[in-house]
Amino acid sequence: MALDEALLEFASQSGKPVSRFYGWVERAASFGYSQKYGEVARLTVLRPLVRRPTGGGLVPHDADWTYSLVFPPGHWWYASRATESYQRVHEWIRDAFARLNITTELSPGRRKELPGQCFVGAEHFDVLWRGRKIAGAAQRRNRQGLLIQGSVQPPPQALARADWQKAICDVAGEKWRVQWSPFGPNAVLNQRAEELARRKYSRAEYNQCR
Repeated sequence: MALDEALLEFASQSGKPVSRFYGWVERAASFGYSQKYGEVARLTVLRPLVRRPTGGGLVPHDADWTYSLVFPPGHWWYASRATESYQRVHEWIRDAFARLNITTELSPGRRKELPGQCFVGAEHFDVLWRGRKIAGAAQRRNRQGLLIQGSVQPPPQALARADWQKAICDVAGEKWRVQWSPFGPNAVLNQRAEELARRKYSRAEYNQCR
């Protein structure tokens, strides 16, 4: 969470979009920026429970594949409306699964879900596999840039995470002519992420502030 927020803060300086794949070293859960901690805490036994810088609902991180996208102001994706951005990122994920011979579809509308829980039910344009939601995302847009945080609950088929990540990169190259290059956070970015982790995301005062 801290690194994603730091990437958003530095997006306007870098001037380039960033894609980040990451995982979790322990079973955990994240919840949307505006959610109430007390209500969310009753919905899951997963701990730690951390507040995201983006919106959305409760997301379990015990077997999912997580990613983030950061776009600077002026980028064509940043200029998109929230619904267009949400649809586009999930079309991207759908097409990546298709490259791996896994058929998914976008939810044609909102399907009733339990309050505050991201993967119970579905929102319009979520990714479905055999009718079940397997991918959702949340966004935060400000003057610094656009941050998208997404989670994929992979279908129970023989599929390597590395193959899915490669498919994501390949689809972007074909659809938008993206030329990927390695990105390593510099000392300033790492220092800011460590500061955010220490003073914000690791503190109960922040995560339980509502």
